[in-house]
Amino acid sequence: MIPAKGYAAKGPGSRLEPYSFQRRDPGDHDVVIDIKYCGICHTDIHQVSDGWGGSTYPMVPGHEIAGTVSRVGPKVTRFREGDKVGVGCFVDSCRTCDPCKKGLEQYCRGGMVTTYNGTEKDGKTPTQGGYSDRIVVDENYVLSMPANLPLDRSAPLLCAGVTLYSPLVHWKAGPGKKVGIIGLGGLGHVGVKIAHALGAEVTVLSHSPAKRDDAKRLGADKFYATADPATFDSLKGYFDLLINTVSSETDLNQFLDLLALDGTMVLVGIPETQATVGAFSLVAGRRNLAGSLIGGIKETQEMLDFCSKNDISCDIELIPIQGVNEAYQRILKSDVRYRFVIDSKTIGQA
Repeated sequence: MIPAKGYAAKGPGSRLEPYSFQRRDPGDHDVVIDIKYCGICHTDIHQVSDGWGGSTYPMVPGHEIAGTVSRVGPKVTRFREGDKVGVGCFVDSCRTCDPCKKGLEQYCRGGMVTTYNGTEKDGKTPTQGGYSDRIVVDENYVLSMPANLPLDRSAPLLCAGVTLYSPLVHWKAGPGKKVGIIGLGGLGHVGVKIAHALGAEVTVLSHSPAKRDDAKRLGADKFYATADPATFDSLKGYFDLLINTVSSETDLNQFLDLLALDGTMVLVGIPETQATVGAFSLVAGRRNLAGSLIGGIKETQEMLDFCSKNDISCDIELIPIQGVNEAYQRILKSDVRYRFVIDSKTIGQA
């Protein structure tokens, strides 16, 4: 077994505290990764608080993991020691169902093995995430990180990046398409960059008018404050595609009315409460309401290569692990531009 150190929640809503545990010895196809950075996702807060239910403890969160390979199993062919690599939201899947065979492991019918708050394929060993100093992962679920992008700013791409890239590509955002990004946070800010690079007309819809300048800097063509009721009148029937990144309760019907004929709103943020959708908001414009969940391994690598080509990384605030609990509180107040990333060398420090 490999000793590991990290920060864990011991119960629902508890503060994260130093925690020592064991990683498995690498098998034939496993890669040992020394974690350098780990992004903080809003999902981590939901899971630590048991906001979605089903949380198990002690829990080491973190699924935006970037680091370097320190050891490989004897049959590993894709990586070698020293490679810059990443691990996203899952570390295994059944590999045999139709979604897995199509490279859509996030929709695995047997259930993907989540990077943390899950169970390994043995059915009993809990998975623990990236708020730690090392991790052991099958090479088939490890990503190659772009050589030309800073590793700390690339870490959030492994969740936030692919969460936006996947629906933007699937619903064909590009030249001639009017795309709206709802919410300019950890997800939304990288969505603006990707949609702009794809060639779409990009509009940011944010509650706070204070983010107008940031939206333009990130690549948005237009900005509207959703706190202003006039926004919903002036933009009715305007968008071909809306990506809703908001993880708090919102009136989806208001936003559906902003879609053009045959337009689609895709939900990628997951509130802790169920939303109500009126049928008229859909049938009046043959509109579509859809959802999208991260991306498979192939698509995540495609996203990283796209970001490498287009010089896209995340706007971050790098913090020591000792500041993680305060970071959670700031995220809940939308007080971050735009993603916290943990500097893993601080793990184990006083």
